[in-house]
Amino acid sequence: MSINKVQSAHIRENLPDLHRSLIDIVSEMNRPERDEQMLAAAGLSLERALFPLLVLVERLGPIGVVDLASRVGRDYTTVSRQVARLDELGLVTRRAGTTDRRVREAIITPQGRTATDAVDAARERMAQALFADWSRKDFDDLSRLLRMLADGLDGPEVAA
Repeated sequence: MSINKVQSAHIRENLPDLHRSLIDIVSEMNRPERDEQMLAAAGLSLERALFPLLVLVERLGPIGVVDLASRVGRDYTTVSRQVARLDELGLVTRRAGTTDRRVREAIITPQGRTATDAVDAARERMAQALFADWSRKDFDDLSRLLRMLADGLDGPEVAA
């Protein structure tokens, strides 16, 4: 039996467990209580629905509203209104796209960066507690393997 067939059989056998684990992780990360907990830990009073948008604009910006909506799984018009709200709050600003002037891009402002810095600090405190009992190797392996998974998911024709 070739190595590829052994790998394929092994993948087929273990894929349901991997899939359940991913669903558990995504479900836990998408709980509204998680965002509320993170906002409280960061000392921010921000509408919970705006929180993931602010973080994505900071991490990926400048980013168009259509791309942003796709990444959070929300309707374009809803995200457009929410980005307008972030703009009103002074956390992001919007401008015409650099490659396509018809596209409106969101960009983090200094005030928005201060907010996401507070979120990062809160996230680090929470992660320190979560991973306190992990070995360095386990943590490094998790980090490396998750990056490999994320990079692989970004490829063509990958189903979750």
